[in-house]
Amino acid sequence: MKRSLRQIKDALTTRVMFLICVACTGLAVCVAIVLLVKSSPIIVHQPLVKVLFSSSWQPARGSFGMYPFILGTLWVTGIAVIFAVPVSLLTSIYLAEYASRTAREIIRPFLDILAGIPSVIFGMWGVIIIVPFVRGYIAPLFGVHSTGYSVLAGGIVLAVMILPVIIHITVEVFSAIPHDLREASLALGATRWQTVTRVLLRKAFPGVVAANLLGLTRALGETMAVLMVCGNIPLVPKDPFSPCYPIPALIANTYGEMMSIPLYDAALMLAAFMLFMVVMFFTILSRMILHRIKEAVI
Repeated sequence: MKRSLRQIKDALTTRVMFLICVACTGLAVCVAIVLLVKSSPIIVHQPLVKVLFSSSWQPARGSFGMYPFILGTLWVTGIAVIFAVPVSLLTSIYLAEYASRTAREIIRPFLDILAGIPSVIFGMWGVIIIVPFVRGYIAPLFGVHSTGYSVLAGGIVLAVMILPVIIHITVEVFSAIPHDLREASLALGATRWQTVTRVLLRKAFPGVVAANLLGLTRALGETMAVLMVCGNIPLVPKDPFSPCYPIPALIANTYGEMMSIPLYDAALMLAAFMLFMVVMFFTILSRMILHRIKEAVI
């Protein structure tokens, strides 16, 4: 009797947890469906190609060209990744292969603190430090006039924000590599740096890619920091010193305003749907890569 009761409890617990897991997974699907349904009016009334590749954003005239916002998002995210990848990779290599236990215990809490800082604080830091630095030093260095509120400022701020995410995952990837590979390489006469670059990096390459993809998803969805430092002008950026208007900043700035304009709400929902799908794609891809790495190690 006791055994059967225990089995019933185990079966019930398993089913409850399965239902909760399905509900959490279904929530993402529900969000995607709601966004798609809400954005359907603009898809029906205007050609999707025109909406995506038109540079004219004039809601009062029924023109909802999202090309400047798409390019602004790509510019800022691309610059953030360019700055963040080498810094995070070298930091991860140091923490995983060179640093002593004391150094790791000192550095890791600071990385955790950096990951937990609210984005609005990063935005304020960008306005106070990065924007004047771009305006007064970097732009004149290239002979360009800039207000400082630019693609470059947004990319630098985002790069700092995604560093902890990339570093944490990359360190875990390096830690998962069997020590036998290191010992075998060193036994053959390779230096520690040669072991890292020619053995460990090749083995960890898929995991490093996955870590950077997760950092990319964080950068794509960031709102407050880019809203405060990118300038928010709906024009196609011509260079890193031009202002831009990323999609998250567009949604945060304008949603709730001018909703009486036809199709305005649907246009913002379409922008949110596109951003959601891109983030979901890169997140799923990175998780698949990390899962394969775990299976290979096990």
